[in-house]
Amino acid sequence: MSWCDIGVNFTDQRLSFKTVFERALAAQVSHIIITGTNLEKSQKALHLAEQHPNHLSTTIGIHPHDASQFTLETINTLKTLAKSKQVVAIGECGLDFNRNFSSPQEQLFAFEEQLKLACELGLPVFLHERDAFDAQIQLLSKYRNELKGGVVHCFTGTIEQMHSYLDLDLYIGITGWVCDLKRGQDLREAVKSLPLNRILLETDAPYLRPKGLANNRKLDKGNNEPAYLPFIAAEVAALMATDIHTLQVSSQANSRALFNILNKRADHGK
Repeated sequence: MSWCDIGVNFTDQRLSFKTVFERALAAQVSHIIITGTNLEKSQKALHLAEQHPNHLSTTIGIHPHDASQFTLETINTLKTLAKSKQVVAIGECGLDFNRNFSSPQEQLFAFEEQLKLACELGLPVFLHERDAFDAQIQLLSKYRNELKGGVVHCFTGTIEQMHSYLDLDLYIGITGWVCDLKRGQDLREAVKSLPLNRILLETDAPYLRPKGLANNRKLDKGNNEPAYLPFIAAEVAALMATDIHTLQVSSQANSRALFNILNKRADHGK
């Protein structure tokens, strides 16, 4: 039995693909979903995934920070990329009213267009949200009945927010934020009531290196890596009052169900 990391930014230059990928496989993280955040990075992510089809998949989409670049022509490009079997979700898409690198109006337009595209293609969505919960829930509710599903990537919210997402039949993506005893208190409480059939695990590497992880800068240069997913899982299992094997089986089953990945070849690393 192995692990699936549903969110890795392999297009980030801080991650040396070959060595990080090898360490992931050695840690039994046998499948990784690369995160696409704009057209250029989505194309690069897809190129990587197609080189390692048994171990890598990718999302394609436009992050809210890049929503100002979104045009109707963007949809046509995403449709072309989505023809690949390695594409398993639309995103990272959503709303971020914290930094507003793109205006709220631009973000709302780009998000809704990507929701429409996901519905049209029968793909789930890979969601980002920061300081925009009410607006995000409103748009997701509008398309709930047409969406194949989705995951709230890197969820850090409250138990109330988590249950609002669960009410929309979404999965919850848990990162190393859960290991932060100070900033992660809301998430740590929420995870205690997260159903096993709705949890997905991710590192968001190279970001969000888990607190409490042994320092090994000679190896990883201080970055987070998919090889550290089992460390995160151990903390999650303790909070959920379950054993690590049960969490592993459940998170793998959820990855299969949402993204239609992890065949037998990938599970056994062949």
